[in-house]
Amino acid sequence: MITIDKATKTFTLQTRNSCYIMQVLNDRYLVHKYYGKKTKKPQVAELQSPRGFDPIESTITGPRGGFSPDCNLLEFPFFDNGDFRTSALKLRNADGNCSTSFIYYGHKRMHGRRDIPGIPCAAADKKTTTLRIDMQDEYSKCLLHLYYTVFPKENVITRYFVLENKGSESVKIEKAMSLALDMPSADYDIITLPGYHCKERQIQRRPLFIGNQSVMSRRGASSHHYNPFVCICGKKTNELKGDAYGFNFVWSGNFLSEVEVDQYNHTRVQLGLGEENFSWLLEKGQSFTSPEAVMTFTNKGLGQMSRNFHDFIRNRIMPRDTMEHRPVVLNTWEASYFDIDEDKLLTFADSCKETGIDMLVMDDGWFGARDNDNAALGDWTVSKKKFKNGLGAFVDAVKSRGIQFGIWIEPEMVNPDSDLYRAHPDWALHAGNRPRLESRNQLVLDMCNPEVLDYLKKSFSETFKGVAIDYIKWDMNRHMCGVGSPVLPPERQDEVPFRYMLGVYDLYRWFRETYPNVMIENCSGGGGRYDIAMMKYCTQIWTSDNTRPEPREYIQCGSTLAYPACMMSCHVSNPDRICEDPRELNFRFRVATNGMLGYEMDMPGTTDAVRETIAKQIAEYKTYEHLIKKGDLYRLFSPFDTPYYAYYFISKDHREILFTFLQCHSTAPKHLVCKLHGAIKDKVYIEQKTGKAYAGGQLIQGIEIMSAQGENSAMTLYFKTK
Repeated sequence: MITIDKATKTFTLQTRNSCYIMQVLNDRYLVHKYYGKKTKKPQVAELQSPRGFDPIESTITGPRGGFSPDCNLLEFPFFDNGDFRTSALKLRNADGNCSTSFIYYGHKRMHGRRDIPGIPCAAADKKTTTLRIDMQDEYSKCLLHLYYTVFPKENVITRYFVLENKGSESVKIEKAMSLALDMPSADYDIITLPGYHCKERQIQRRPLFIGNQSVMSRRGASSHHYNPFVCICGKKTNELKGDAYGFNFVWSGNFLSEVEVDQYNHTRVQLGLGEENFSWLLEKGQSFTSPEAVMTFTNKGLGQMSRNFHDFIRNRIMPRDTMEHRPVVLNTWEASYFDIDEDKLLTFADSCKETGIDMLVMDDGWFGARDNDNAALGDWTVSKKKFKNGLGAFVDAVKSRGIQFGIWIEPEMVNPDSDLYRAHPDWALHAGNRPRLESRNQLVLDMCNPEVLDYLKKSFSETFKGVAIDYIKWDMNRHMCGVGSPVLPPERQDEVPFRYMLGVYDLYRWFRETYPNVMIENCSGGGGRYDIAMMKYCTQIWTSDNTRPEPREYIQCGSTLAYPACMMSCHVSNPDRICEDPRELNFRFRVATNGMLGYEMDMPGTTDAVRETIAKQIAEYKTYEHLIKKGDLYRLFSPFDTPYYAYYFISKDHREILFTFLQCHSTAPKHLVCKLHGAIKDKVYIEQKTGKAYAGGQLIQGIEIMSAQGENSAMTLYFKTK
């Protein structure tokens, strides 16, 4: 809901449980007043008095004299206009200076939302409302439109801006942030999700300090190393109680998430494209639209913040999941790498049928002269040597066994040893005449170039014509360096990373439209593009290349802080035949059911006992998969804080609960109490394996778990009401 007090020019945005207030001062400055719990009398921020060395706007009366932009809470701060803190928008004007200053001139309230052309954004429904604040720069004649879209049910507000150049000369955008929030205190912790390849999204919590603290990606991808998500929370906030402000960015390329604490102990949070790896030349008559940023507030702890994000992503971002059951896949990579052919993979399909696996996914090695990772990326034609009867006939043979079929692609990359590169070396990103830096024997295709996109669409159209594909695993295995595009003039080379992502999104949309019934799983060397924007096109994301259960506990726990479990593709792998040990196979299965289940092993080469156990695992998983996809997640013990990882999923009607306890580390046996707060007190719950009855109040008070003496212990309990 959006309400406007015309007399005071105050705008109030309300979700189910949160409230956001801003105000226009003297028809000029847009100031922030409040963001927090929905209440009848919110404690709005008061104007601050100017202090030493503060620039003063004398036309506005403050507590003692004029108004200073430098010491007050601003809604969208500009560069070089009297606010010395980090800015949300910086323009280089035609005369070379970077003074940027916009004043309010109007607003519009509307039902629904304005979509962002070419960029993923959240979908509206009948209850969605949007506020547009209009601002203008009297000197450059640029217009700025700030969009605030309210999603009441999910307790989320999203933000982005549109800049129009109505002047007679070009301007250059040198910093662009989609969201800015000024908070009146700095008595908070900041939580981020840093990591690296095979150790993505580790939870890092630390106190805020005076100065600037930020996470950013310069890699051309949201990256394994930093994630756009940021949480600002009270120092005593835990899973169940305390204030938590969550922020995220709907973008898959370079980003900046920054927090600054100023001399007055105010906190400024900003998310956007930043300035180090972005600029945009805006010519007269043109407009620029930023990607969307997301924010949520709760006073019910980190768990509720996570559930707000989970609901928002599932309801407003993800493709409509029409499948009652998400396919359990067998991926060929760890079993065969590039050593694949038609006959060998049909034995894998037979083992899928035997174990109840739904889908065979053929990973790398199926195209061109692709016998290793040195060659053929970009040559998207099936290898006649490996598939003598053609791709279509092979896929038909797989499907004749009652098994679905998936295939791996990496469309954004090219090997120098490929027919494509030999024909079009200019189609790879490169910085002028400088040497081209390879990574993993790869270069990055220039997705800014329409000819590259046309080639890829044509190649995949021809190769997949008449082939009954059910699933695509889209990989992206290197980051950008030596970034440049020959299709853009020198003054626009800073736009390459942004335009690259526009090209990637264009290709994703083409795949979705051309193959509407095909499920896409995003991968970027594992979890290198684990972001909200990718979730707009992909049903799930390969969470990490690391499938070992101990590091997976940390990766998966960190991922759920900001993203729903149904996005996590989690596989049981079998390095060195470790799953011959029934205890190990069980533990890996329990870890994998924190998300969407799959397998990554030489299934035909395992023992009968292993395959029989896997068949039982899959049958069990399918009984409660719907809870992992759609249920609310409650974390009980975090592996970052304890030797255990315990959590439960609960259905929206609270009648089903799936509880999991995992212990990777050896520890002295200990009685642990796990409180299932979401249970209905006066209902009776039946544990589905044992048939034992539990009162709902008993589950709320807690079930007692005895930790194990050794490592790799796991337990799953599935409760349903009578």
